[in-house]
Amino acid sequence: MAISKPFKPTKQQLVDAAGQTLPDVIAPNLRVLFCGINPGLYTAAVGHHFARPGNRFWPALHKSGFTERLLSPFEERELLKSGVGISNVVSHATASAAELSKEDFIAGGRSLAAKVERYQPRIVAILGVGAYRHAFAKPKAQIGEQAERIHDARVWVLPNPSGLNANYQLPELVRLFVKLRQASAR
Repeated sequence: MAISKPFKPTKQQLVDAAGQTLPDVIAPNLRVLFCGINPGLYTAAVGHHFARPGNRFWPALHKSGFTERLLSPFEERELLKSGVGISNVVSHATASAAELSKEDFIAGGRSLAAKVERYQPRIVAILGVGAYRHAFAKPKAQIGEQAERIHDARVWVLPNPSGLNANYQLPELVRLFVKLRQASAR
């Protein structure tokens, strides 16, 4: 169950979070549905998306103009007012995305496609090129807009905003998020 105010999980709460899922922040006809790879243990333990300290999702979202102010993970439902939502490719929490199997990604891709068909976002933004490659059998996919669609939704692939992803620092994430925001206005 989601906690309504910030807290730091205990070691036992992190252990207990393995395999847990988070409710999507989703509604029909969103401008953008952001999809993480899968929840980490910290995120699952606190019950809110991209909650681990050091994750750059929330700062990138704000600095790119998707939100008027910097939201905390505990305010995630505020995104719906801006036509933005959050889901994951794979729903269950792990300590690391490296623990996910090929089958997890394939099943997650099917589940995500069903959500897209049901909720009909204009753009699906997958936050992790490897997750997109595995879930949708696109081994050569690169960062940016994809030629393929998921049902009628345009597909963008963006870097994973985890603080562990040293390949992309916040300024570069913001630049890529700005491109996505501009595309979502068209």
